[in-house]
Amino acid sequence: MSVELLDGTTILGFIEDEVAFNTLIDARFASLDSDSDGKLTYAEMAKELMSLRVLGSYFGAMDEPSLSHDEAAQLYQGLFKQFDKDGDGMVDLKEFRMEMKEVMLAVAHGLGFVPVQMVVKEGSFLKRAVDRELNIQAAGVSV
Repeated sequence: MSVELLDGTTILGFIEDEVAFNTLIDARFASLDSDSDGKLTYAEMAKELMSLRVLGSYFGAMDEPSLSHDEAAQLYQGLFKQFDKDGDGMVDLKEFRMEMKEVMLAVAHGLGFVPVQMVVKEGSFLKRAVDRELNIQAAGVSV
């Protein structure tokens, strides 16, 4: 984990760099696709969905809500359905790319254009976006 300075433009730039963005998305998809069949089941995606921490609090502002196991399962199944655009019970790479782009756009718009310090996990989408921007700045190219 590291503390990074980022804003919405950092994330938008990463999304617009289709090669960098798709490379990361494809690698994440492959890491989740445990049977290498080119499709993700709910079971394969469950851990990733839970890592989104939609139930958790950010910045310590709220306590963890108390949901029953069934309520939490419904929430994560609903998230899975967001990825499963064609409703076939599986998520293919195209669907995964499309929804991850939407998620990252929502994060970018949520952050806005005022830089904030954020703790990010090594290898995460946000860390990769920051690293990409830093590499561009180091090369002397404006973002």
